[in-house]
Amino acid sequence: MNNSYVYPLDSKKVGVDINGKNILITGGTGSFGKKMIKILLKNFNPNKIVVLSRDEYKQYLMRKMFGNDKIRFFLGDIRDYNRLQDAFRDIDVIFHAAALKQVPATEYNPIEAIKTNIYGSENVIRAAIFNNVKKVIAISTDKCVNPINLYGATKLCSERLFSNANIMSGNNGTIFSVLRYGNVLCSRGSVVPVFINQKGSGVLTITDSKMTRFTITLQDAIHFVLFSMSIMLGGEVFVPKLPSYNIIQLADVIAPGCEKKIIGIRPGEKLHEKMISEDESYNTLKCDNFYVIKPFSGEYFSQKYDGYYKDNYSAEKVPDDYSYTSGENNVIDNKLLDTMIKNSNLS
Repeated sequence: MNNSYVYPLDSKKVGVDINGKNILITGGTGSFGKKMIKILLKNFNPNKIVVLSRDEYKQYLMRKMFGNDKIRFFLGDIRDYNRLQDAFRDIDVIFHAAALKQVPATEYNPIEAIKTNIYGSENVIRAAIFNNVKKVIAISTDKCVNPINLYGATKLCSERLFSNANIMSGNNGTIFSVLRYGNVLCSRGSVVPVFINQKGSGVLTITDSKMTRFTITLQDAIHFVLFSMSIMLGGEVFVPKLPSYNIIQLADVIAPGCEKKIIGIRPGEKLHEKMISEDESYNTLKCDNFYVIKPFSGEYFSQKYDGYYKDNYSAEKVPDDYSYTSGENNVIDNKLLDTMIKNSNLS
């Protein structure tokens, strides 16, 4: 990976799975879906892009935003298996981004989180297999590693479902993989918009001065999703190599000179995040600018993954007990962090 931590888009490789194909995005009216559609329309020639989501108003706004006859809007919920069966008909690739993500909301409404993030994932898997979808890649989070909140726990379950779905689909059926990454810079719920809003008051609220987080721009996240989709064998969890920032560093970049008020860590929040745990190290390959966590069942004992990723992406096994943690990671340069914040546009 180069010094700017940018993941370039390999249009030729990705185009094999996108050009002339039917693409579907679950939760497609969110920031991920909107940016994904912009990148797909700018760089590729899909036959159609289907946006599946629950919110008719957001679909209305997206229809006005894009005004493109390649885009189809399906109202539906991933909790509804029958609706997914209809939506997935003739689809080639699915990007599964639908989830309940806000930690306080999922803690207060745990059953709802389970229905969407776990049972909804099961529905996506079964409907994809039923319709012979070629590839499904699910979007996960670093919060699923050694989870301490319900959101992270549901995403861990979702990851296992998608990895093991390859056993259900068989050797010639739908292939499923997962992509796990850290905080998307400037996304809803992240600390960056909070600091920007507080800047005018002269006081920023800091949970803990030692707190660190992985960071990635939305564009790089989607480039990495597309790259992973283009090379997936099925069952892997892809993890990008990312920089980290310290919360005080971030505050100084956004609002230098402001007072910092320590308010304490919130329930369900970690001081540092992990994207690979020590227990996963025994099954993890380190490649050029990403990691691959091999599936823990089925093909785990074969050499398929080791040979493929070694031959194509210089893979080597990470040391036993290795962990990929934001607190023990390359710290991003302040100037680059400032540039990434200014260039981030989630609309």
